Amino acid sequence: MSARDAEGRVIELGGPKVRALLAVLLTEPGTVVPTERLLDGLYGQHLPDNAANALQSHVSRLRRSIGADRVELHTGGYRLVVDPSDVDAAKFAELVAEATRARPERAERLLGEALALWRGPAPEELGAYGHKLTEARLAASEDQIAAQLAQGRQDLVPRLRELVAQQPLRERLRVLLMRALASSGRPAEALTAYEEARRTLVEELGTDPSKELADAHMEILTGDQPAIRRVPAQLSSFVGRADELTRLADLLTSKRLVTLTGPGGTGKTRLAIEAVKHRNDVCFVELADVLDDLPQVVLAALGMRANRPPATPEQRLHAALRDRPMLLVFDNCEHVIEAAANLAKQLLSEHPDLRLLTTSREPLGITGEAIVSVPTLDIAEAVRLFADRAGTPAEEEVPRICAALDGLPLAIELAAARVRTLPIAQLAARLDDRFTLLSNRTADARHRTLRTVVSWSWDLLDDQERAVAARLTVFSGGATLNDAEAVCGSPDTMTLLPGLVDKSLVELVGDRYRMLETIRAFCAEQLGDATEETTRRHAEHFLAFAEEANDRLLTKDQLAWLARLDTEHDNLHAALRWAAQADPFLALRLVGALSTYWWMRGRRFEAAKLCRDLAIRIGPQPPDGLTEEFLLCVANTDLRDGHLEAVRHWATRRGAPPKHPFTLVVLAPVVGPPPSTVQHMLLGEDPWSRALESLGQGYLDVFNGDVDEAEQNWRTALEKFRAVGERWGIMQALGELGTITSWRGEHERATGMLGEAIELAGTLGATEELCDMVARRGDAYLAADDFASAARDYERVLTLGARLASPVILAGARLGLATLARLSGDIGEARRLIDLAYSEVGAGWFSPDWTRTQILVEAGWIACAEGKAAEAAMQLHEALTEVARWEHMPMAGAVAEALADVALLSSDPTRAARLLGMGSALGAVAAVDVARVTADATAAIGDSAFSTAYAIGRDMSRKTALEWLLTEQTHCGPKQTH
Repeated sequence: MSARDAEGRVIELGGPKVRALLAVLLTEPGTVVPTERLLDGLYGQHLPDNAANALQSHVSRLRRSIGADRVELHTGGYRLVVDPSDVDAAKFAELVAEATRARPERAERLLGEALALWRGPAPEELGAYGHKLTEARLAASEDQIAAQLAQGRQDLVPRLRELVAQQPLRERLRVLLMRALASSGRPAEALTAYEEARRTLVEELGTDPSKELADAHMEILTGDQPAIRRVPAQLSSFVGRADELTRLADLLTSKRLVTLTGPGGTGKTRLAIEAVKHRNDVCFVELADVLDDLPQVVLAALGMRANRPPATPEQRLHAALRDRPMLLVFDNCEHVIEAAANLAKQLLSEHPDLRLLTTSREPLGITGEAIVSVPTLDIAEAVRLFADRAGTPAEEEVPRICAALDGLPLAIELAAARVRTLPIAQLAARLDDRFTLLSNRTADARHRTLRTVVSWSWDLLDDQERAVAARLTVFSGGATLNDAEAVCGSPDTMTLLPGLVDKSLVELVGDRYRMLETIRAFCAEQLGDATEETTRRHAEHFLAFAEEANDRLLTKDQLAWLARLDTEHDNLHAALRWAAQADPFLALRLVGALSTYWWMRGRRFEAAKLCRDLAIRIGPQPPDGLTEEFLLCVANTDLRDGHLEAVRHWATRRGAPPKHPFTLVVLAPVVGPPPSTVQHMLLGEDPWSRALESLGQGYLDVFNGDVDEAEQNWRTALEKFRAVGERWGIMQALGELGTITSWRGEHERATGMLGEAIELAGTLGATEELCDMVARRGDAYLAADDFASAARDYERVLTLGARLASPVILAGARLGLATLARLSGDIGEARRLIDLAYSEVGAGWFSPDWTRTQILVEAGWIACAEGKAAEAAMQLHEALTEVARWEHMPMAGAVAEALADVALLSSDPTRAARLLGMGSALGAVAAVDVARVTADATAAIGDSAFSTAYAIGRDMSRKTALEWLLTEQTHCGPKQTH
């Protein structure tokens, strides 16, 4: 604590008691502080015998230090004569209070001013008040970070990790860290951060997470915070361009398509980033490495996971942007100018609330495009940039250097980087020589200038540095030091990379080395004859990484390896893209190693086009020794005909366990219902495969109607997966057990199981499985007559399905809401929802067909509620035809129960009773309507007749019951349906 006079000089306050007295008086500046409080602040519970005299003595000393008129005696206490605005603590509190009422941008500024008032920790003399101030300081820091998050800042994770390490029990810091990770596209790490927080709270305090922490966890689990790719954080200050920023801000308000044009190096990307970095509605799409499949790239930037066909990436993208105001930034469009222009035109024409900001060396050429030519810097701005990057005052040669470089920002930054090793005078002389040699080139002047500077920087490298710089260009998304050492091939890579960073040819972002696109393009040209060798080494290196990761994904370490695979996603796909053209066998091995990751993470069709092209190139027959990898390649596409037949042939006739244990999971939806894939299961002896065997046997049991056996097998699978520590398998087993437990009427226990499954799905980032588990829990709530909770879950699935642009998920959510509406008595809304679900579910493979069948069964119930027996019978007949193809007995039983309602509507309660018995025999899914139909049938014919008819149906064998349903079910309706 310190005090200063009007001229700013430090005032000597004297001993600790005088300082403590001033501190207590400052807690209420300008007001009378009671004597009792002053004594408490000075002595606590250890008052001296002459406390009053001692206090008066300290007051006298304080008056001598700061002036007698500054401390006034009043009845009952003393008053410090000071304006509260002169007290930092009071000013701090005022700024913080004002920030709570401000928008994020202003709140961040106000909180920054408040925190800047602190010059160290709270004085010890303040006692409890000091602790209160410290708490307020921490809260203000949290508020500042929250305001920065609200503006889309992407560089907050390191600071938050440091704060969490300092304050491990402070839950709000944990919440902010989770949200920062999720908003920067790292949901798995966010969920890991929650687990660390929960474990720390239990171990240190013996308490569960607070509601705020639990709510943040659920937001991330259910995708309420989509991982949109925000603008990348910048490592350097932004110099100049005030006029361009103003103009760009106006255009982004009035125009829907704005394109920044100019040659490489003029700073188009940086200008775009500065113009939008504080907006919350921005998604940044980098196109420099894109070759094709642009809609899928945009989907990935929006945080959307690809889903299975028949929905195309274009259809999913349109669904994702529907009713969603957004500013998309397409950076480096010149690489895919035609595709970018076509996509931009489609998106803008179909989504009136969408805006686009693009950067390109040439305009997109679309009607309504506002073109902003990004000029070079004027001399004054160029000199400022040079001085900022060089870290030295601008010497007299600097304007001449900047003029020679045409004011190109990238060229100036490269030249400024040389000041660390070369005096500015020599730098200017060498630039003059270099430009004289190259002045006769015929290329565009500014492009020639940039190439000249990059070339000059290149010439200043030694041979080893050049080799590393050129080989580094094969990486997509940057490289860690270990990766660079493995691919670049130089034993001195570790010592050479820092030099390339110092020369501004390479950036070090976190632990990854990256190149600006213009520099990368130049250095790639220098790779020459080493291109094939280096690219192959890159592909082989990441194949080895993918194979190692694949082995670890089915263990307790899977989260760490999923995160590593996420980080190397771009490099892995770049390797696959090269291998698909240059070495199809290597490409197949990559597909085999990556399929578990794709499916477990919900990315199963991100590589669909690459896999499709690869499979077509190879043909319908698998290569020797790579049959399994080939079939995984097919499973990741929408290929059918001969390719699909090869999958089915292998699945039913193979004679050995799969090389990749997860292969059976991947192929099951392609081959068809479980009986055709698990009846001849040949699995490895590893613990995970043994757990999968129990899981698969449970599916076979439930298809056969043996629900008790299925439950036991799933319990065994759960125990085995828990022993392995593998979360995907635990989630699947819990999901099935939760559903069966709900059938048995143990709804609270069921929702608990499904809640754990939901957490695991979110932890894995498996969004499709997350939707499935939330929908299952909605079904359990519905069966428990908790309509409010069921509606919340179905609505959440609807939201997630819209973000995923998944027709199957959307249809399943509407199915649940339709059932809820019917049971609530709103038949009109039920009809609207079920018709909408049927129209959007689509067809193909197991999941859409299964959902459509469930929709048909619910449509039958709704038709009965409308009094339309003929329509109900027709819907249920179609459903039964599909069910019989799979031989899924419980679903056949559900159809029988719905047909019982048709029979009642057709005045045939005896047949209704028999159908209810058949539903029981088939192991029917416990429908919420069965009790009502049973009661109505019993009332119509009496207990005895009902029991007799019910027993006839119940005592049928499953096969007989299914055959009877197939041949006789039309008798349930009126005669015109025969």
